[in-house]
Amino acid sequence: MSDYKARVAEFSKQFAQITEQIGQVIVGQRPVVLDLLKTVFAGGHALIEGVPGLGKTLLVSTLGQVFHLSTNRIQFTPDLMPMDILGTNIIVEDAGGRKRFEFQKGPIFAQIVLADEINRATPKTQSALLQAMQEHAVTAAGTTFDLAPPFFVIATQNPIEMEGTYPLPEAQVDRFLTKILIQYPNHQEMMAILDRTTGVETPSAKKVLDGPQICAVQQLAAELPVPDHIREIVAKLVLATHPDNEHAPESVKKYVRYGSSPRGGQALLRVAKVAALIDGRYAPSVDDVRDALGICLRHRLLLSFEGDAEGIKTDDLLAELAKKLVK
Repeated sequence: MSDYKARVAEFSKQFAQITEQIGQVIVGQRPVVLDLLKTVFAGGHALIEGVPGLGKTLLVSTLGQVFHLSTNRIQFTPDLMPMDILGTNIIVEDAGGRKRFEFQKGPIFAQIVLADEINRATPKTQSALLQAMQEHAVTAAGTTFDLAPPFFVIATQNPIEMEGTYPLPEAQVDRFLTKILIQYPNHQEMMAILDRTTGVETPSAKKVLDGPQICAVQQLAAELPVPDHIREIVAKLVLATHPDNEHAPESVKKYVRYGSSPRGGQALLRVAKVAALIDGRYAPSVDDVRDALGICLRHRLLLSFEGDAEGIKTDDLLAELAKKLVK
């Protein structure tokens, strides 16, 4: 137990260093940084939504610096093909003149993959990420290639009301552990951004953790025990997102067509565990679950036609759900 406590205390110190280094490059956006780091240490993928120009790409590249991980950026466009992501077989010729097929790996073969503006590509191309996200492997030409751990897909998405975008398939959206909303900076943050980005020096972040250390933290979070009452709350919350459930609020029954899958419950517990570790605690609390509700479930609720027509936000539905069920 003393070794476990020491590991928790060490991670709390490392986490402070991580946020400090990211802050050397990223101005403000602390809730976004915190939610993204929780996703990483929970071992999941993140979907970040916001209009262009808010620093989403810079945040991901800074993450690669702090974690010393290989990073690839894939710019999603309407003409992007699955092979442009996964790779393809090419014909190569050896010294003896014999020709053979050789698999040329695509940009998915990295530890942090930035899927930039993912909803600008067609659903067929978007779905090329499914196996990689779920199994951390890629199958091409009958051969399966494992992706080096840790492996994260961090996708950025423009708001769906912007022109030239395609809705993400529900099966793919569900594979993102979290959906994080990035907001406009305030006046003070805007001034700091202008000062930091229009000078001679380019800010950078120093390495804090590497791949094996990140995997060790993920294992530490997985070992964290979950009290029975926390599991019960998570189960009730996920089930109550379905309109036919007895605990569902009237707003859910009226505006939701389909609720969260079991992956939503898994995400809640995994993120809540990491939140406990960040604070140096040895078990997740009710507050950890409440704080994780938005990022873990907002993209897993499918609104009804009436909900879409009235502009209902899933965050508001989840807030009402938490008020009713989280005591």
